Amino acid sequence: MSVPSDPDPETPETAETLPAGGAAARQKGFLGFVEKAGNLLPEPTMIFVYLIIVLMMLSALGAGLGWSASLDYAGEKAPEYGVLKDGVLTYQATSLFSEENVARLLGEMPRTMAGFAPLGLILVIMLGAAVAERSGMFSALIRASLAKAPSYMLTPIVAVIGMVSHHASDAAYVVFIPLAAITYAAVGRHPLAGLAAAFGAVSGGYAGNLMPGQIDVLLFGFTQEAARIIDPNWTMNPLGNWWFILGIVILFTPAVWFITDKVIEPRLGKWDGEADEETKAELARSELTQAERKGLRRAGLAALAVVGLYVALTMTPGYTPLINEKASGTAQLQPLYAALIAGFFLLFVSCGIAFGTATGTVKGSSDVTNMMREGIKTIAPYIVFVFFAAHFVAMFNWSRIGPIIAINGAETLQAWALPAPMLLVAVLLLSSFLDLFIGSASAKWSALAPVVVPMFMLVGISPEMTTAAYRMGDSYTNIMTPLMSYFPLILAFARRWDKSFGVGSLLALMLPFALTFMVLGISMTVAWVAFDMPLGPGAQVYYTMPGAGP
Repeated sequence: MSVPSDPDPETPETAETLPAGGAAARQKGFLGFVEKAGNLLPEPTMIFVYLIIVLMMLSALGAGLGWSASLDYAGEKAPEYGVLKDGVLTYQATSLFSEENVARLLGEMPRTMAGFAPLGLILVIMLGAAVAERSGMFSALIRASLAKAPSYMLTPIVAVIGMVSHHASDAAYVVFIPLAAITYAAVGRHPLAGLAAAFGAVSGGYAGNLMPGQIDVLLFGFTQEAARIIDPNWTMNPLGNWWFILGIVILFTPAVWFITDKVIEPRLGKWDGEADEETKAELARSELTQAERKGLRRAGLAALAVVGLYVALTMTPGYTPLINEKASGTAQLQPLYAALIAGFFLLFVSCGIAFGTATGTVKGSSDVTNMMREGIKTIAPYIVFVFFAAHFVAMFNWSRIGPIIAINGAETLQAWALPAPMLLVAVLLLSSFLDLFIGSASAKWSALAPVVVPMFMLVGISPEMTTAAYRMGDSYTNIMTPLMSYFPLILAFARRWDKSFGVGSLLALMLPFALTFMVLGISMTVAWVAFDMPLGPGAQVYYTMPGAGP
């Protein structure tokens, strides 16, 4: 989901963005410590500036002390920055202050940023998503999904839509969450229960979805950069977590249903208020117009056309540009996986245009290009962040510290003989802890991936599984930190229905969701590994590096 500051809506906010009042009370207890500690952190961009400074000093120390790491390697060609001799691949720490690295830093700065895989991926996706969002299609889809929902089925519907709405950018928070509260009030249920269910699904269930989307592309872009430290031929599969994120929806939906209807709503008490004129007016505005209904039908046809195009390009006899006929097994599908980025772009653009031409938001080609320009404007802060993240990742490779830590760390893990589920739960919990202080999923993963992905590859855990564990841990703590950028907005929504509602009130409201999601998330991750279930098409839990020695 894209937001004005990051494609992930969890960029830390300063203390000043929180609603006034009760500041002293918020500074008490563990949550108070979290809030104070988080407010001391710089924004994600500056975190990478400081990490680069630390990395440069560490590289000089490592080069001076002769840090190195080796492993048996049966491949014919060494990965970049490694030295292959007599079947042994060696990495030797190199100072970033060396003449070679200083020249590379200054001379290749444009190429370092432009060659950073996640940047191109997210720019392509966002060009399409901007058209779908600004044409009004995402908003109409959300409103249509809640229209005429029966009261007793409202919570599971809200849960599923909340997790699917990650594709809908800001609309997930700005449109869907307050609309869920209004819909609950309109049917005589407590609006804060609807708000809690929607917030829990959208933010606490951030890792879940029915279909992969832009967040998959973004995170796997960082995963690919990290995996290539060990295996230069590893290529991202945007569908690599599809079954996993679908499993989250299946598991979390009944949890949201139970917690909302059996825990949260009874605690809130019976809703005595009636839908006021403002609520009725907002509910009326949420109803789809005839033009919007027509637009959604056209968008559906456009989506079928894009799917049909991809089916034709993979199944037409004698013409299969998206299938590698020379390969075998799942490797045949690699061109299809690579083309899914363009597929998401075409899907969003075609559906947005189809919807917009029916509703009048798209009158000509200039409207489409203007929407794309506006979409790119919203991720300008992300582009600034990418400049520093790209250089951190590149410099990590130049210094050779990444593979040295990964190889030595893998040897330590092998000596400890820790089971794979325990290793992945450790990554999950680390992600959860960091999420209390650093909201941006991309910022955390871009820093963690260069170490944990190659390290876990060396102990036989696939990059897809490591990414899945990280995503699970990055989800459920979103609803438990005041530093999440939408937290003040959700609090403002809640105060519409209860003027006395404070930060502690919202945290207490969401705590049952967070704790339940944590238990379910850990259990699901452990079970996924224990049963060795595929994570998505062509994506497995375990990994064997091609050409690796025994």
